[in-house]
Amino acid sequence: MKAEGTDLGMASGQPAAGHPPRRLSTIFEEMAREAEGVVTVEALRQALGDRSFATLLIFFSCLNMLPLPPGSTLVLGLPLILLSLQMLLGRRTVWLPRFVLRKSVSAEQFRRLSERLIPRLKWAEQLIRPRVWPFARDHADRLIGLIAFVLAVAVTLPIPLGNWFPAFSCALVGLALSERDGVLLGIAVTCGVLSLAVIAVVIGAASVLASVLIAS
Repeated sequence: MKAEGTDLGMASGQPAAGHPPRRLSTIFEEMAREAEGVVTVEALRQALGDRSFATLLIFFSCLNMLPLPPGSTLVLGLPLILLSLQMLLGRRTVWLPRFVLRKSVSAEQFRRLSERLIPRLKWAEQLIRPRVWPFARDHADRLIGLIAFVLAVAVTLPIPLGNWFPAFSCALVGLALSERDGVLLGIAVTCGVLSLAVIAVVIGAASVLASVLIAS
C-alpha cells in the first residue's frame, strides 16, 4: 500500500486466513522499516485494518504522553474524543476528518516514535493475552468507548501535567481491547478512576486557593 509517499507493503492489521492476528509491535516494526517520505494518519488507519480502533486509541494516547508544549493536548486529545464517540455509537470502522487523516510525520520521526513505542509494546504483549472477556463485540466496544470518552475529555483539560495519567489509562484500554484481555481492562479502569480522582483533587485545590486569594 502506498499513501502520501509511504509504502507500507504488507503492514496490515488483517490476518491471513487460518492465522491469528499479528501483534501490534510487528505491524509497527514493518511500517517503520518500510516507511518513506511521510507517514499519514490515513496510512496508519489502513495498515491497521480491523484493529484500527484499538490501535489508534493506543497511538493517540501515546502521543499525549510525550513531553509536548503546553496546550498540545487540546489538539491531540480531539482524535481520542472522536474515536471513543464512534465506539460508543457502535461504528465498525474508524471515521476521521480529512484534515486529521492528512496529518503526517516524516518517516524519520515515525521511526523515532516507533523505537520508543515498540519495546514497550513488546513488553506489554508478553503480559497481555485473551482472557476473562465476557462481552459480545458490540457491547464491549460501546462500554469501552464510554470509558475512553471520559478519559479523552480528561486528557484535553488544561491542567499542567494532568493529561499523562488519563492518557496512560486510555492506552491500557486500547491494549485490553486489542487483545480482549479482561484483566488488563480492569487494571485500565482502575487507573482511569485514579487519574480522574487526581484531576478532581487538583481542580478542587485550585478552586480553594483561588477563593482564598480573592477573599484576601
